Amino acid sequence: MPEPGSAIHPDSEAVIEEMTASDYDGVRVLLESTAGITRRSADARESTERYLARNPGMSFVAKINGRVVGCVMCGHDGRRGYLQHLAVEPALRGRGIGSRLVLRCLAALKDAGIDKTHLDVLAGNQAAQSYWVRRGWRKRDDIVRFSFTNSEDSNA
Repeated sequence: MPEPGSAIHPDSEAVIEEMTASDYDGVRVLLESTAGITRRSADARESTERYLARNPGMSFVAKINGRVVGCVMCGHDGRRGYLQHLAVEPALRGRGIGSRLVLRCLAALKDAGIDKTHLDVLAGNQAAQSYWVRRGWRKRDDIVRFSFTNSEDSNA
């Protein structure tokens, strides 16, 4: 597998594929090297594999020369869709990779009968908030998210 950040020809086109369990290591490396994304114990291999199995055909990776250069996880609860962990290698941003990944998710959700999709952005991540607003997503000020952890792992 090519090393993250290794040189990619500027004209190389990213190929969008359904994310599989075999993509886990490449996705993990990308997420760990992406500012503004917090990986938690819930992002471990076993949890990710369970998420992909529960939401088949909804999460995607972008690859150039076999290397994961972008990813997004997507699923739904039967009523609403959820996007998590959209990331693109910094050197490759502005080429439409992130937009293509999101469009694939929204199309998969639409095919499943899901019209409304939510995502969470860390309060301090202004770059991500601006990204989503520029793409027509509406920041919600009318709800407050609460979480409960059913274990001793506060990082779940």
